[in-house]
Amino acid sequence: MRTCDLCGTQAEDADTLSWTTSVEGGRRRTYCDSCSREHLRAIEGKLDSEWW
Repeated sequence: MRTCDLCGTQAEDADTLSWTTSVEGGRRRTYCDSCSREHLRAIEGKLDSEWW
């Protein structure tokens, strides 16, 4: 079971293949499809999630 670090959505590992992962401050962060789409530009720009 994985949890989105931004909105708290939970899903089974098999359902999270399209989720986004990033490393921020040495910590691995996972984001669901919805959060990934909403913050795509910030993710591509390598901005930490605290700036979103």
